Amino acid sequence: MNDPGDVAMQYQAASEQAAGLEVNVLALVADALASGLVTVVDLTQPLSERTPTIQLPEPFVNTPGFKLRELSRYDDRGPAWYWNAVEVGEHVGTHFDAPSHWVTGRDLDDVSQVPPARLIGPAAVIDKSEEAASDPDYLLSVDDIRAWEADHGPLPDGGWLLFRTGWDARAHDQQEFLNADETGPHTPGFDVECARWLAETAPIVGIGVETVGTDAGAAHSFDPPFPCHSFLLGADKYGVTQLANLAKLPATGAMLIVAPLKIEGGSGSPCRALALIAT
Repeated sequence: MNDPGDVAMQYQAASEQAAGLEVNVLALVADALASGLVTVVDLTQPLSERTPTIQLPEPFVNTPGFKLRELSRYDDRGPAWYWNAVEVGEHVGTHFDAPSHWVTGRDLDDVSQVPPARLIGPAAVIDKSEEAASDPDYLLSVDDIRAWEADHGPLPDGGWLLFRTGWDARAHDQQEFLNADETGPHTPGFDVECARWLAETAPIVGIGVETVGTDAGAAHSFDPPFPCHSFLLGADKYGVTQLANLAKLPATGAMLIVAPLKIEGGSGSPCRALALIAT
């Protein structure tokens, strides 16, 4: 039987070694950032009164857009400081969908309850920008993902699938971004079976898109409607929308960081989305 004192000393030595390893890992990351070996890519669209917002048909309530109201700017209202009041819907601009955003996830986490460790993870980037340029209603399929996996390996466990369509180039203009006509919006997304597979089978924690929402523009006509929202949020997974600069990311090897506001009871939040890539 081992002496309790020896066991305690071994445990302390192992703990110190593990702590030292953790410090070294973080120091390596810091050095890589400082030296330029790792680059931070901003995946966030600017947030302003020009930011496109989703438009729901009557009788549904639409989200307010972004408004900035000046409180003081180095003047009589506050001589040494500048600050503003902000009004914005939870799902405006680059934003995070928590499970409670959809009825299928109504009993799951709100945005303040999402475990922080799930907000950071490896990213797989599937590029269908050429297809979306020729067909704005392009839908990603399970076969598309299988073909990508044949070239790049499996989707990352605990990571994110980012769907590049080139749609971020339209984000400066509401009409171009929503691309709607008398039949509704026409924007790329995921087909029903792909959404179901990502929710039920894929090892990812969430998906990210460049469009106004995680679902395709025509998803109101799908069965079920809005399958990404329905399946993924109902499976305790997440969505991030209106991303930018996915063209700067490799197919594999990027690390995604998503930082929504910690709004108690919130269904989502505008967020800052960043990626770390090796350069």
